Amino acid sequence: MQRETWIRRETWQGWLLVLPALVLLVAFTHWPALMTLVDSFFTTSRAGHPAAFVGWDNYADLADDPVFWKVLANNAIYAVATIPVSVVLALLMALAVNHALPGRGLLRMAYFTPTMLPMIAVANIWLFFFTPDYGLFDVVLSFFGGGRHNWLGDAATSLPAVIAVAVWKEAGFFMIFYLAALQTLPPDLEEAAALEGASRFTFFRRVMLPLLMPTTLFVLVNAVINAFRVVDHIVVMTNGGPDNATTLLLFYIYQTGFRFWDSAAAATQTVVLLGLLIVLAAVQFGIFGRRVHYR
Repeated sequence: MQRETWIRRETWQGWLLVLPALVLLVAFTHWPALMTLVDSFFTTSRAGHPAAFVGWDNYADLADDPVFWKVLANNAIYAVATIPVSVVLALLMALAVNHALPGRGLLRMAYFTPTMLPMIAVANIWLFFFTPDYGLFDVVLSFFGGGRHNWLGDAATSLPAVIAVAVWKEAGFFMIFYLAALQTLPPDLEEAAALEGASRFTFFRRVMLPLLMPTTLFVLVNAVINAFRVVDHIVVMTNGGPDNATTLLLFYIYQTGFRFWDSAAAATQTVVLLGLLIVLAAVQFGIFGRRVHYR
């Protein structure tokens, strides 16, 4: 009886400890998500015209919107380009600075510095790099006979330019997680592999990568989330142009909700975004979850 009372008391104490975080999570995450889902089935409330229930009409209108499909394709290209490149680059940087080498501290700082900079500052720095005629890229290309190019004003190069900025900003952040994971690996494993005659590449592929899978899954989940929550440097660098060439999904939602004041359409787009993230998360955990071994 005393044991049951003690267990019951500990349970209540545990719930009381997590209650503040739980209240914030429900108030600022779950409840807004639920209300967004509800709003997607109504029209936008206007002065003298309250919101009316329209069922799936907002989703039908979204499916007929060519701009939405262009934005979705842009975001797909952005995600496919930024996620693998930033993750692989982060792993390579972590491997480079994991072992003792001259200036290792400075190299780590150089890799991590872009992460510490605000995205608005990063966007302005790269905005100067992409400036036609006197920007860094045009100046360098001029030495090789290259001509003037409007990197952010050309639909063919504007999205790759935005992708380059994102990779430069995120790779250092992901490197920190890989570096922390590498430093937890027992050094005996590398010594044993060397005694068995395994090459460094074999050791990396057969031993190191499987042990890094928990970190890789964590990094991939964050990379996917980052790929679908891009707004700030789009606003600074291109404002979605030219001709929606750099308009991504969250920026499109921001435009719909706060520039055109169509909250119903914005809610519908948000539900689609949430559904897309849920599907991607399920795929990630389904594919990589079986290969992750926690120690």
